[in-house]
Amino acid sequence: MSSPSILRKAVLTALYGASALSALPVAAQTRADSGDMTVVNVVGSRRATSSLTDTVAPVDVISLTKASEQGAQFDLAQTLTFISPSFNSTRQTGADGADLVDSAALRGLSSDQTLVLVNGKRRHTSSLVNIFGARNRGATGTDMNAIPVMAIKDVQVLRDGAAAQYGSDAIAGVMDIGLKKNVGCESAVGYGQYGAGDGKNWLASAYCGFAVAGGTVGITGEYLDRGRSNRAEDGNPRTIGDSKSKNKTVYVNGEIPAGPGRVYFTGGVQQRDASSGAWARNGTDDIPTRNSAAMYPNGFVPFINGDLDDRYAIFGYKQKVGDWNADLSQTYGYNRLKYNISNTLNASIANLDLLNGGQGISPSSLNAGGFSFQQSTTNFDMNRYFEGLVGEGLNVAFGAEYRAEKYKIFAGEPGSYIDADGVGIGGNAGSQGFPGFRPGDATDAKRHSNAAYIDLEADLTQKARLQGALRWEKYSDFGSTVTGKIAGSYRVADPVLLRASASTGFRAPSLQQAYFSSTYTDFVGGVPTDISITPAVGPVGKVAGLDPLKEEKSRSFTLGATWTPNSDLSVTADLYHIKIKDRIVLSGQFNQENYPALADRLATMGVGAAQFFVNSIDTKTQGLDLTASHKSTVFGNKLTTFLAANISKTEVTDIHAPAALQGFEDVLLSERERLFLEQGGPRRKATLGFDYVTGALETNFKIIHFGPQTLGTWSGTAAGVPNQKYEAKTSADLGFTYAFSKNAKLSFGAANIFDVHPTPQDPNETDNGFKYESVQFGLNGVAYFARLHVKF
Repeated sequence: MSSPSILRKAVLTALYGASALSALPVAAQTRADSGDMTVVNVVGSRRATSSLTDTVAPVDVISLTKASEQGAQFDLAQTLTFISPSFNSTRQTGADGADLVDSAALRGLSSDQTLVLVNGKRRHTSSLVNIFGARNRGATGTDMNAIPVMAIKDVQVLRDGAAAQYGSDAIAGVMDIGLKKNVGCESAVGYGQYGAGDGKNWLASAYCGFAVAGGTVGITGEYLDRGRSNRAEDGNPRTIGDSKSKNKTVYVNGEIPAGPGRVYFTGGVQQRDASSGAWARNGTDDIPTRNSAAMYPNGFVPFINGDLDDRYAIFGYKQKVGDWNADLSQTYGYNRLKYNISNTLNASIANLDLLNGGQGISPSSLNAGGFSFQQSTTNFDMNRYFEGLVGEGLNVAFGAEYRAEKYKIFAGEPGSYIDADGVGIGGNAGSQGFPGFRPGDATDAKRHSNAAYIDLEADLTQKARLQGALRWEKYSDFGSTVTGKIAGSYRVADPVLLRASASTGFRAPSLQQAYFSSTYTDFVGGVPTDISITPAVGPVGKVAGLDPLKEEKSRSFTLGATWTPNSDLSVTADLYHIKIKDRIVLSGQFNQENYPALADRLATMGVGAAQFFVNSIDTKTQGLDLTASHKSTVFGNKLTTFLAANISKTEVTDIHAPAALQGFEDVLLSERERLFLEQGGPRRKATLGFDYVTGALETNFKIIHFGPQTLGTWSGTAAGVPNQKYEAKTSADLGFTYAFSKNAKLSFGAANIFDVHPTPQDPNETDNGFKYESVQFGLNGVAYFARLHVKF
């Protein structure tokens, strides 16, 4: 039968040129790549095969070969944002730690509702939980930029619920990042900057693959220096734009024969030094509460500096056991973020110094503590294809998993959090810009989980395929859950394939959500008041009467079709419907003004106001993924035209507050916070691209459309202030690549060539205090780039 996925091959060719891997559902790299005759797995199927087959759910296989050779974006998150219409990652500003780790998500859902794999194995999430910013508030996510683009062969994106196959987090879909292990060497150097002259990016990346003992080992090294950008208007002391980041990364990936099977391994380390500008403090009204005249008479901008350490390792062994394929593996992940706040002060220390006859001086650099997350996963998997069983054949897969996780919060130095004068006549406690974690916030939380699954995939006939999966998981902190999935496809005619799926899913609360704790002091009515973001299982949460967090549960349905009338034209369309119950959100701030009875109980703990993570929101997400591609010859040269679009809408369908907070749903989820959930990303995104090759010159022109967004304001519509309306915007990218030879090419061009910006807003009402939120394609404007790629 003809493949329904010629479209994806054409799209990848348009995006990456003729060197792109096949975009068919199975990214089958054969013996030439790995030196072995073993099988390849596609995300969403446990079936092992050495040939290309059709999948029962939408799977995009995105080759990153061209992106590493000539792309305008230098990191993985931004690269995928301008390739996959269902994927969104927006750089934030004025959002504390969220400025340092770009969050990413599929289909308009939260970043922690997409499962990320590397070489088919679960990758750990970041230790950061997003507290501020317009995207993924209250959520954790995977730091995609910890993996260099040069190290990646392809990214498989399963746009379907898959918790029954892979476990927690796979509500929106699954992304499997496949790393290179081919023989040969290549390198790239790149430079980019914004049209405003800032945000300078320097890239140096290299990969070498070696034949070793009948197998291959690939090593990637990368240095990426991203400069700070600033779009603040004249007279505004803020630093508003991209954070500064220096990434040093090394990855190793390989597979070597050993006995009757093969040993495979992956290891990666990244050290990142990042820095983001916090809100400015002025030299007038902020003295003495947040500033000292002796230190910053003209005001100052504190800088939140993050020292990020990310490590990842896989070690496994696979072999044939009779007719079964067996795979035993161990995966380890670690992510740590330490904060140092510079160009700052502790105003209470400065004021105490002044009261004692000093000048009013405080330390200007303070260690504010931080957090870490560690994950260890053991997997055992078996699969076998039974020819002629249940129609044409049946693939049987089963396995088990054990996972252990640890989350720590470590306190900063005393100057980053103490209230030195303690009498409320001086300045705010803690480091300005980001108050340090206190000893009372320190956390050392652990949990483990066990899982078992069975996955069946039957070729009922040459035209019909059916898949079913069932998974049981038990967590030490909230109990067990069972999820299931059924999916099928049917070729109604040679050019047309129909496919559909239905599944239940879940997402376990992250340890970061279950145990995050932060306390800072603010002045409320002139009185120093402790504000606490506290876990439900902590002392403050217990006083508030909260229950421990439990899992989010989902139901997903997809219905799609592919149409391939000939080898030059293809169209795919997939509808999806996702309902999520008991979504975890970070509540609004409960205090004496909006909930006096609770505030009185909190006061017994020395807390004036508190926020909590709670299972309180039900949502519905519906959407359409559409792709189309056409190949033709124009003036004797190849032209590929493609369209990729996503239309998605998320709605909050119910707010069910825990018993202790019932009647205060408007505090638990305000209109502003609801809009962050529903429209944190654009409700539609589309890319129309043209790739034209004339001899040694390749021209790529893309039009990228971002749909409208509506976000809330600080004052709120109840106060007569309208919501922020961001109009739909369309930008364009233009790039040229000249091949000096088959081994050397120079690429140059610009992104957002028409210098498009989001719709301006009232800076007093935006989340980041600037006229643009971190929406759509960002706030920096046109960017230029050049990249030289050499193979040797």
